[in-house]
Amino acid sequence: MTRSQAVDPSVCGVTAAIAVIDGKWKTSLLWLLESGSHRPAELRRRLPGLSEKVLTQALREMESDGLVHREVHDVLPLKTVYSLTDFGRRLSLALGPVSDLGYERLDLMAAERAERSAS
Repeated sequence: MTRSQAVDPSVCGVTAAIAVIDGKWKTSLLWLLESGSHRPAELRRRLPGLSEKVLTQALREMESDGLVHREVHDVLPLKTVYSLTDFGRRLSLALGPVSDLGYERLDLMAAERAERSAS
């Protein structure tokens, strides 16, 4: 899936919605930002393995796609804070049932593994 699909009027709505959260870290960032505003360093601490470069790129793309709002406070050193936009909150709410299905799938897979190892 490509980012261009997020703005292509000829694709289905699901594809356009998924295109803006495609990637390894965007859903995790969306989930963390549900709880409120965060500074970039806080987000990195909460997501081990996420590099500063990739975080910056993901947040810029999410801002460009209207999911997050970037606020820069004019203090020294500069303080940048990210929060969800209304669209970001709506998308996060819409993904709630998808998350539930994902957890159901994980439970089923764990049960199948346990059943195989017991036999």
